[in-house]
Amino acid sequence: MRLYAGSSEEFIADSVHNRIAHKLSTAYFASYRREPSRSEVNSWRNSLATVSLLFQHAGFKRHGVLLEYELPLTSKRLDCLVTGLDSQRQQQAAIIELKQWEKCVESDAERVVTFVAGTNRDVLHPSVQVGQYMSYLADYQPAFYEGPTPIGLRACAYLHNYLPREGDALFASQYAPYLEECPVFTADDVLGLTGFLRETLVEGDDQQALRRILDGKFRPSKKLLDHVGAVLDGRQEYVLLDEQLVAYERVMAAAHTGFGQRQKSAIIVRGGPGTGKSVIALNLLAALSRDGLNAHYVTGSRAFTQTLRQIVGPRAKVQIKYFNNYTQADFNEVDVLICDESHRIRETSNNRFTNAANKSGRLQIDELLSAGKVIVFFVDDRQVVRPGEIGSAATIKQAATGHGATLHDYKLEAQFRCAGSTGFVNWIDNTLGVERTANVLWNKNEAFDFRILDSPEELETAIREKLAEGNTARLAAGFCWEWSDPRPDGTLVDDVVIGDFRRPWNARSDAGHLSRDIPKESLWAYDPRGVGQVGCIYTAQGFEFDYIGVILGPDLVYRPGQGWVGQKEHSRDTVVKRSGDRFVDLLKNVYRVLLSRAMKGCYVYFMDKETENFFRSRMEDAIPEWE
Repeated sequence: MRLYAGSSEEFIADSVHNRIAHKLSTAYFASYRREPSRSEVNSWRNSLATVSLLFQHAGFKRHGVLLEYELPLTSKRLDCLVTGLDSQRQQQAAIIELKQWEKCVESDAERVVTFVAGTNRDVLHPSVQVGQYMSYLADYQPAFYEGPTPIGLRACAYLHNYLPREGDALFASQYAPYLEECPVFTADDVLGLTGFLRETLVEGDDQQALRRILDGKFRPSKKLLDHVGAVLDGRQEYVLLDEQLVAYERVMAAAHTGFGQRQKSAIIVRGGPGTGKSVIALNLLAALSRDGLNAHYVTGSRAFTQTLRQIVGPRAKVQIKYFNNYTQADFNEVDVLICDESHRIRETSNNRFTNAANKSGRLQIDELLSAGKVIVFFVDDRQVVRPGEIGSAATIKQAATGHGATLHDYKLEAQFRCAGSTGFVNWIDNTLGVERTANVLWNKNEAFDFRILDSPEELETAIREKLAEGNTARLAAGFCWEWSDPRPDGTLVDDVVIGDFRRPWNARSDAGHLSRDIPKESLWAYDPRGVGQVGCIYTAQGFEFDYIGVILGPDLVYRPGQGWVGQKEHSRDTVVKRSGDRFVDLLKNVYRVLLSRAMKGCYVYFMDKETENFFRSRMEDAIPEWE
């Protein structure tokens, strides 16, 4: 989808006669059924007027121009794409990313800090951002990789209000590799930008390259698929065993034999924590990509998705996505849709950022089943932790049947987490009252290291000792404290307070500028800098560590004669507090997930003594001390 396509002459004329912003606004409403914001219209009016002058100065004639070109299955749009011929008379395109920034300061890695949406925020350096757009097009738009003469592609950024100072952060040495590939031009470097465009696009081609781009149906290139497959294949932790391999082979068979049939295939793979659901899912992504199939790995977890993208690299955004990315997907657009943590599928893809005029009543499960030819659902009904999550195995079966899909159902039994101790997971289920199991008592002689500690300080010390030994480890807690925004200097507030113990939560998902020693919320579980913060269910779910330290808060307590009791006054999770009679069950699921995150050991501190005594009474040789 694009909001504007035409010749360079048409674009210049529309700009000169002040028609361009109106045309874009009209096209925006036709595409999204809502009006663009005033700030976006002003941005079009101001930025595109400068681009029009540039094209006139460069003498562009018979070139093709695309404005607000939407990258498929994303909410991202290219500001400007111009096409023509290079010096060898080969078709060529150039992306121009437009910014109205006036200043920025250095941040870590690929980011800078600038004033956006009313506050200072960490954002991608313009060269990095436009470079990602260029890679996305090169990987996913056939015009740039198919045929004997694919269209060439370059990219740059134009900050037309930016007047750099001596030693400006925008051109700091840490960004040099990105600037070399995708240069940035500022308000005082019009000649440099004009030279870049003239060198890239020597002459027009009567929009022939533009038409190739518009006619191309987006799909991943074999080069990209090879990349994803190779990265994931090289990770030893993704080895399959026993029934994991059975489920994997079923999906591979459906993927390779089902495309000649009109009927869809839906495969449900059920399993509790540590049974290897994500291992199978990632093996499938690697193998299917290596085989040249358009496979997407999708979850409802921001943290897990962002971490996986970090592992595979920014190019993985094409294939590693979210459940709500398929609202506009074509029927059968994706060969294989791998839905990990399907219990987190929501009723609809609407969220708090969805404009009222753009909200849809279509079920999210129906969007997924429509978009994929083969759809794989990895699910654990007892990991639902929010009232809006409806992706149970029963719901999936009902929806798949409604779509006429061939249905296969598998269950994983073997435990690969908790030192292979199925007994520990079963004991947690029994003790929390999630499910009756044979494991009523915890055997201290088990290989899995479970300990109850007397203070949060002891808990943190134990976790840091394991880190010092080379293990992965994190501290997590129930959502029993407020979650503050970062301070103006990017440091975090010590919200988790228990006596003299004071630690911050991991960064909020909507945090602005963060200090260099603090990772984004989505990378807390993966980035070593996350060790100093306390994670919650939304950053820990889906991950595993060697050791986990868990603070059980007073939101869920055990009372003799009553059983498990929810105390809403101690919960700070406003969504879960509004869950009515599901409150206790959701909290049980929360703590079940947190307690089962570890491979080698789980250490726990109980804020409520009666609850601690109940757990101790479920351990061999333990004597309860009821007060």
